Amino acid sequence: MADLLLIHGSCHGAWCWRELIPALAARGHGARAIDLPGHGDGRDPASVTLAETAEAVRAASTPRTIVLGHSWGGFPISAAAELDPGAMRGLIYLCAYVPKDGMSLIGMRKAGPQQTLGGATVKNAAETAYSFRAETAPELFYHDCLPEAVADALEHICPQPIRPQDTPIALGKNSASVPKAYIRCTGDRVIPPEYQAQMAAGLPPAMVHDFNTSHSPFFADPEGLAALITQIVKDL
Repeated sequence: MADLLLIHGSCHGAWCWRELIPALAARGHGARAIDLPGHGDGRDPASVTLAETAEAVRAASTPRTIVLGHSWGGFPISAAAELDPGAMRGLIYLCAYVPKDGMSLIGMRKAGPQQTLGGATVKNAAETAYSFRAETAPELFYHDCLPEAVADALEHICPQPIRPQDTPIALGKNSASVPKAYIRCTGDRVIPPEYQAQMAAGLPPAMVHDFNTSHSPFFADPEGLAALITQIVKDL
């Protein structure tokens, strides 16, 4: 079946895919995940760049790999495709940002129809990273997830380097040439579902799928997500 590389979103890590990976394996797929630079590795957040984040994704891919990015993960997977479109078979955006050339993640978030993260984050003293507030994260990210999954997530979420998310991305014909699919989470309280639909509007309609969960489908319904990914990879 498919070789899948799973890329996490802000403040998360490879740990967030722990339930989805076995669900994909049960369907015959090879699935793996990486921690992006600056996530749990003790680095100074100010030293982390979008370029090296993209390179980490590219280096972990092979020409037969389908790379799935969650949330902010849509940026590094797109940048990796621009670096080397032959390094991957296709991209899947999971309730993720589909970047626009010349825009940063922060710019795209601010351009959205709603600002959902007001009061939900706190910056470090140097203002080089932010974290999610434990008191607001459950209702924003995990409102339909099991309590044990929420508790575990709150123990593992880590600071997110700001610099990569404040860097405009450069995209062109390389990334445009890579086949893409989008999974829109209709119960998402972080990236408004209508904004997800807007960002996915440039993709073929058959490659855009709705999934009725929160912003954390890998916890809310890993089996259903694995089944949908299995359907998608047949068409990429």
